[in-house]
Amino acid sequence: MNDAEQKVLSRDVSAVQIPNGNEVSLKKGAQVTVTQSLGGSYTVHVSELGGLYRISSKDLDALGLTAENNPSPVQQDLPLEEQVMSVLKTCYDPEIPVNIVDLGLIYSMNLEEVQGGKKALIKMTLTAPGCGMGPSIAADAKGKLLALPAIKDAEVEVVWEPQWNPSMISADGKLKLGIS
Repeated sequence: MNDAEQKVLSRDVSAVQIPNGNEVSLKKGAQVTVTQSLGGSYTVHVSELGGLYRISSKDLDALGLTAENNPSPVQQDLPLEEQVMSVLKTCYDPEIPVNIVDLGLIYSMNLEEVQGGKKALIKMTLTAPGCGMGPSIAADAKGKLLALPAIKDAEVEVVWEPQWNPSMISADGKLKLGIS
């Protein structure tokens, strides 16, 4: 998709307001500009409301789009730890075009035995303590982890220690952001 592509909503959709994380309803006929399309969700700017909103893949038809069947297929023959990290690399902060792993937001990933498989225990942070998108990003990560066949449960906890800083961004992330 071209950056900043304009669309008109064909029906009402539920969206998450960025950065405060409030759920809102965007109305049919609203003109939106798609600003980011990564990880299966879309960030749109709605000028009449004055802000950014995240629309999930289940509502992409309202934008006249179809969801990618599997935006980043995970190789099932990889060790489970690598599958988990691959899935987390499909999760994005809706304002930053770098995944949460390369942004340095994932502080720990542990797997524990549960009946029938594994439970993924993730500790992550956000780029700013006041960001209301934490629950939305954590829910996105949890949902994608639960789609892995071996993962029977997942817990994604947002933590604040240590405080995130730009030095935590991976080399790949810095390259995508154009920083050194």
